[in-house]
Amino acid sequence: MTISAKDVMALREKTGLSMMECKKALMEAGGDEEKGMAILKKRGLDKAAKKAERITGSGLIEAYSHDGRIGVLLEVLCETDFVARNEEFKQLAHDLALQVAAMNPLYTSPSHIPQEIVEERKREFAEEARTQGKPEAVVTKIVEGKLDRYCAEVCLLNQPFIKDQDKTAGDIVRSMIAKLGENITVSRFVRYVLGSYE
Repeated sequence: MTISAKDVMALREKTGLSMMECKKALMEAGGDEEKGMAILKKRGLDKAAKKAERITGSGLIEAYSHDGRIGVLLEVLCETDFVARNEEFKQLAHDLALQVAAMNPLYTSPSHIPQEIVEERKREFAEEARTQGKPEAVVTKIVEGKLDRYCAEVCLLNQPFIKDQDKTAGDIVRSMIAKLGENITVSRFVRYVLGSYE
């Protein structure tokens, strides 16, 4: 099957990946762009998972101020200075700082939530389900679902991304890992609100 350069270019513009990656995906998908995008997404996630263990010793600290009333400092790490100076990496850091300013997450990811808070939430959710008369087998599933929703509220990487609600902030980071070819981690952030000392 022959894939036109126009189709490859269209997929490249949507994904930002190399022409070769896009062509391979379209060949594998029989020319179907949607299937090609799904293949690229899966490959990107696979690549991101493989890179997750690599050490991130470079990066940058992004500072963002919203009307002088909300301020964010966010540290995003990568493997090399070359990527840290890349405009797309800088844009990612800026977008994540905007996310922190707008959505006020408390933690970077679920692994950063203190275990005592996780256990407390689980108890609350289970108690609530039991008072509604739910059977014990269902209580466990309810607790898992509510814990996932809680993480989507309070964890930066689990929140719906402010520029694309169909993706999480974590999806955006993983797609950038696949695109730039390096591990990227959001290590920490702080959010200031004028006059608030919480």
